[in-house]
Amino acid sequence: MSRIANKFKALKAAGRKALVPFITAGDPSLEATVPVMHALVEAGADVIELGVPFSDPMADGPTIQHSSERAIARGAGLQYIFDTVRAFRERDADTPVVLMGYLNPVEIRGPAAFAKAATEAGVDGILLVDLPPEEATEFRAGFAPVGLDLILLASPTTSDARIAQLCAEGEGYLYYVSYAGVTGADRLDTGSASGRLHAIRGGSRVPVVAGFGIKDAASAAAMAREADGVVVGSALVAAMADQPTPEAAAVAARGFLAPLRKALDG
Repeated sequence: MSRIANKFKALKAAGRKALVPFITAGDPSLEATVPVMHALVEAGADVIELGVPFSDPMADGPTIQHSSERAIARGAGLQYIFDTVRAFRERDADTPVVLMGYLNPVEIRGPAAFAKAATEAGVDGILLVDLPPEEATEFRAGFAPVGLDLILLASPTTSDARIAQLCAEGEGYLYYVSYAGVTGADRLDTGSASGRLHAIRGGSRVPVVAGFGIKDAASAAAMAREADGVVVGSALVAAMADQPTPEAAAVAARGFLAPLRKALDG
C-alpha cells in the first residue's frame, strides 16, 4: 500500500480530516524548502503538495505565479526538486509528497523516466493541471510500474460523465477545485461546494480533498465537512514570501498551519 493510501486509511480510522499544504519548491529560497516541509509536518500536515515552478502556470493566481517566477530565477528545476524530496526523506519516511505542476517538464523527460526519478527521490504522486483524463493513458503506463499515483482534478464545471470517469480512475486522492478560476481568488462558496463534494465523495474510489479559496481555519473547517481533507496554498505561500531565512520561513509556515490543524480536529 502506498504512503498516500496508508495516510488516508489512518486518518479515516482516527476520524480525522487530511490537511494538505501546498508550497512552491524553491520559495522563499532554495534552502528553505526542506525546513519548511518539516515545519509543516510538525504543525499537522498529512500530505505535502510541492509545486513544480513553471513559466506559464495558467491555473494559478498572482501569489503562486510570482512564487514560481522567483523560484525559477533561483534555479529551482526538476533536479533541485528531486534532491529536495530526497533530503526531506532523510528525516521523514512517512509523510506523502505529491508534486503539483504542468505537463511540459514531464513530457520533456518522458513519463517513465520522470516517474522513475521521482519515486527514487521519494515522491508519491503527481497532479498535472493541464492533463485531461482522456489523454492520460501514456502517463498512467509510465507511472504505474513504479507506483507513482496520478492525482486527478474535478471542478464545479466538470460534467457528470467525466465525474464518473474521474471517480472510477482516481489514484491517491481526487482533488476537487472548489470554484472555477485560478488559485488564491476570494470567491469560496462553501455551501455550493459542499453539495457537489458530497455527491463526488459518494462515488469516488479514493478520498476527495478540496482546494482553491481555503485561506484560514474557518474556511478549512467549513470545506472539510463534506471532504476527506483540504488543500491550502496561496495563503500559505503569501505568509512565507518575505521571510529572510529558512528558519524564519519555517516559523511562518508552522504558525500559519497550526490553527488550521486545530480547526480540522475541533
